[in-house]
Amino acid sequence: MHETAMHETAHTEFPSDFLTIESLTPAGLRRILDRAGALKAGDEDARLTDMTVGLLFEKPSTRTRTSFEAGVTQLGAHPTFLGPDEIHLGHGEPVKDTARALSQYVDLLVARLNDHDDLVELANYADVPVVNALTDQAHPCQALADLLTLREITDDDTTVTWVGDGNNVARSLVVGCALAGVDLRLATPPGYGVDDDALATAADLGGAPTLFDSPTAAVEGAEAVYTDVWISMGEANQRAEKLPAFEGYQVNEELLADTDAAVMHCLPANRGEEVTDAVLEGDRSVVWQQAGNRMPTQQALLLELLGR
Repeated sequence: MHETAMHETAHTEFPSDFLTIESLTPAGLRRILDRAGALKAGDEDARLTDMTVGLLFEKPSTRTRTSFEAGVTQLGAHPTFLGPDEIHLGHGEPVKDTARALSQYVDLLVARLNDHDDLVELANYADVPVVNALTDQAHPCQALADLLTLREITDDDTTVTWVGDGNNVARSLVVGCALAGVDLRLATPPGYGVDDDALATAADLGGAPTLFDSPTAAVEGAEAVYTDVWISMGEANQRAEKLPAFEGYQVNEELLADTDAAVMHCLPANRGEEVTDAVLEGDRSVVWQQAGNRMPTQQALLLELLGR
């Protein structure tokens, strides 16, 4: 059984689990990104032969599930998918019981859960590494793909602007950019900013983002502009309340008129809401590059966690 402090605050180069992006050091993050680049280029030959990776998913998924399943298979391991209809996690069986049983069958657990506290408990009781494939608080695997994409499309002095909701993706990006030395700007509506804990963590790492009230000012001079849905999974009942607050925060051709910035989105996108179809399909869009980078970054992460 692991200790909670190890999961949430340890800054060893490679933690026993990957629950949030801040569990990495800058050196550890660079190593994962370097290895991901080598995997993508076909220059990495390490494998996870004869291993089994369990995928516990309480939430729907397209890119996360497929990139993990395909990536694990490419590395020579066997993925075992357990969806909401196939697990008793949180209903019918305590999380700690699921963790202790599955630890005897698999070499690593990838979990996409509703509640981050459940993820922490899963990791506390599991005897194998646990990877966060998205919770309400964090999406660190997406941050890895985002940072690899930024490395590929920009130089060392990178400025990226987040426009929209300060959600779990934004939180992980805030800390990830601080770890990577990327200058981040945040343009979020009042009441929908990134939480103070994430901002404080980034500040402690020497990379606090710059906060903007105006998306127009925030995108000026940026190399990339990043947005995500305004209504996240599980927030459908908040739609009528949230949408008016985001007026003026759409990433569209007018907002990007005076910048050559690349456009990023973690997908799925609500075209016509947080981003226009024209921008998403335009020449400056790198969203498909981002989506593709999910697999090599996750493969690099698994290889490091399993010591290969």
